Amino acid sequence: MKLSAFTNAKLVNLALPAGSKDEILSSMAGLIAKSPSVTDGDQFLTDVLAREKLVTTGVGYGVAFPHAKSTAVRNVVFAFARTTQDVPFDALDSNPVRLIFLIAAPKETEPSGVYLNLMARLSFLMKDEGKRSALLAAESVEAAYKIFDSVR
Repeated sequence: MKLSAFTNAKLVNLALPAGSKDEILSSMAGLIAKSPSVTDGDQFLTDVLAREKLVTTGVGYGVAFPHAKSTAVRNVVFAFARTTQDVPFDALDSNPVRLIFLIAAPKETEPSGVYLNLMARLSFLMKDEGKRSALLAAESVEAAYKIFDSVR
């Protein structure tokens, strides 16, 4: 399973302007709404914000995985953004984030295990300091894809 199969170039922003956590989530929801897999970007954002209120998705090491299962999503998809500056994200380690993966999945009809498998693979990828550094330095979407797909 190639991680790049769950995104496309329109869903990747390597220079997202920094802002508040809510501004970042709103910008990323707008980004992921460009996917044909997301039928209603506003509804998906509402679902992401509700999920975020339960517990932060800032996992540490400068990485966040905001996500939601939503009626506004047809297929599992993710958007990726690298912010231009550190963003306070209420992360578990209290550090700001710069690498954000917004993950969307259908609320009811998700293929068995795809959503959890995608989250697990992204988490595994971001545990590697070298991969995080490479994403921070990536100069193109293609370079980011190579990093995404380096997970086996």
